[in-house]
Amino acid sequence: QVQLVESGGGLVQPGGSLRLSCAASLNIFTFNVMSWYRQAPGKQRELVATVTSGGDTNYADSVKGRFTISTDNAKNTVYLQMNSLKPEDTAVYYCNVRSRYTARDYWGQGTQVTVSS
Repeated sequence: QVQLVESGGGLVQPGGSLRLSCAASLNIFTFNVMSWYRQAPGKQRELVATVTSGGDTNYADSVKGRFTISTDNAKNTVYLQMNSLKPEDTAVYYCNVRSRYTARDYWGQGTQVTVSS
């Protein structure tokens, strides 16, 4: 069973930055796709950013140029660096990984990000 532990959320003013972390209980090479999603109140969960085991990244248009997804293989951790935050970035952020062996998805518990003055 894969466990994902997220951290780094909180309250930040518009224009500020946060870095989310997602630590996996297994070697990160177990996964071929690692992603961050978010869900705002009353809205559907949406894909924010994805990184593949080959290092390819993809971002939602709404966060391009502001967010960066990365991995630390030694720490089995996926990061989401969020800069120039806007109130509309307020949401619960979820880490998601997909097993390269079973294609099964695993989710973290979510971390709240609130952007407000």
